Amino acid sequence: MKFGRTTVRAANAREYTRMRQIDSRSFAFIRGQFRRSSCRLFAGLLVCLTLPAAEVPRIVYSKSFPGSSPAFVEIRIDKAGECEYREAPGEEPPLKFRLNPNQTGEIFALADKLDRFKRPLEANLKVAMMGIKTFRFEEGATHSEVKFNFSLDADARTLADWFERMVESEQHFISLERTARFDKLGVYRVILNLETSWDRKRLVGPEQFLPLLDRVAKNESYVHMARERAAALADAFRGLKADPE
Repeated sequence: MKFGRTTVRAANAREYTRMRQIDSRSFAFIRGQFRRSSCRLFAGLLVCLTLPAAEVPRIVYSKSFPGSSPAFVEIRIDKAGECEYREAPGEEPPLKFRLNPNQTGEIFALADKLDRFKRPLEANLKVAMMGIKTFRFEEGATHSEVKFNFSLDADARTLADWFERMVESEQHFISLERTARFDKLGVYRVILNLETSWDRKRLVGPEQFLPLLDRVAKNESYVHMARERAAALADAFRGLKADPE
């Protein structure tokens, strides 16, 4: 049987069309599989990235004392030692600082001794108002908290003192940052106060002060005594090898 050129071209065209259809279906199938696999992978990554962050244990301390300055403070610390300090509910951005592993471990150990704040701590004694303090433990969707003015529990008082030291440290930071910008003659006095707290072992997270102290130490617009004190204090903070406790 003889086939003319027209017949051969028609046959080739039909075969070509059939192969294109097969290729198109195959490509659509592969693309669908790829998209489904990508979605599953992306969803898995989201779970890996978001779930652990949401479940990192965190302690929140707040103190409300109208008439004092500041009248409200809040500190949040997670198990990694990352801390946030606020002087108003929801204040943004917060001051951020970091505790070393020993300090963080001691704070969370105290929370465990206090049953993660699932029991009362108030002494119910006739004492002066010292500010309503709140301990709150958060882990994932679960949380527990306790409020008190004054407690006889030694662990509660120790934990409250940890947070008071953090508050004191952040107030030093705010004061130094403000005077370094707007009151250069007042910097010496602020650094003396900071050094006093350091000598009394009241400072927490001293590394956060290094950029401010270095700025003062290297800037000749500040008085010489302030520059010397800033440099000496920065050297002491850099030489810190362990918890000052």
